Amino acid sequence: MVKGMSSTRTGLIDELDMEILRVLQEDARRSCREIAEELGVATGTVYNRIRKMRNKEVIKGYVPLIDYAKLGYDLTTLIMVQVEGERLPDAEEALAKLGGVIAVYDITGDFDVAIIARVKDRNSLNELVKRILSIPGVRRTVTNVVFNVIKEDFKVKI
Repeated sequence: MVKGMSSTRTGLIDELDMEILRVLQEDARRSCREIAEELGVATGTVYNRIRKMRNKEVIKGYVPLIDYAKLGYDLTTLIMVQVEGERLPDAEEALAKLGGVIAVYDITGDFDVAIIARVKDRNSLNELVKRILSIPGVRRTVTNVVFNVIKEDFKVKI
């Protein structure tokens, strides 16, 4: 492997790509020109590198960080779900489509799936849990409500 290159499942990413990703993680609204000036490279280089990483799906999209509580989504929940083994893939697909569900994880341990959901109130949570329990193959749920968010940052230091 070439020095300064690291392997990913989508191909080779070099240190310049990593620097571009670090800048975008902090503010994805930065223009290619601004990034190029900060990194000391040509604007076209940054543009081409970003395009390459989008094509390889290293960069999957750009989303704003929203304070959902200010929009009325006052409850964040962690819902653990047990599913009959052969029905797990279909159940996970159905869970991922439910409104308010922001993450679905296939996990190990006593439960098969962990869900993170944001809902407006107790009634919305009650409806969500009942929808989850109606999915074929779902055996049991355990719901936890988040009281305080200590850290919520889905960026990984790269």
